[in-house]
Amino acid sequence: MAKILIVDDEPNIRLLYKVVLTEEGHEVVEAENGRQTFEALEGEPFDLVILDIRLKAESGLDLLQEIVARHPQIPVILCSAYVAFQDDYTSWLAQSYCVKSSDPRALVEEVERVLARRTSPGTRDSGP
Repeated sequence: MAKILIVDDEPNIRLLYKVVLTEEGHEVVEAENGRQTFEALEGEPFDLVILDIRLKAESGLDLLQEIVARHPQIPVILCSAYVAFQDDYTSWLAQSYCVKSSDPRALVEEVERVLARRTSPGTRDSGP
């Protein structure tokens, strides 16, 4: 079981991811903006952050840079409906990139893959 922070400005997406990841046995906390994200990250340890790239009032890529600077030990999965962001060099700071879909299986697979890489004995996670 991992503790996962979902950062997305869309309540329905947060709910979908929370339900699916909770069913997989994970503990899930939600945030809808940068302020809530850092309140959560400063308040308790997380194993993973799932981050939307397009947030209402701020850039998810800017938030990614700040998360990596302040909490480099926490892997981040970028999640977006826009495939073009994969080519933005800032997105390379994330452990992984997942395209949003109404079928969350790809996200669940990516979560498990990133968590397995993080916890594999004798391995050091060095990025995508």
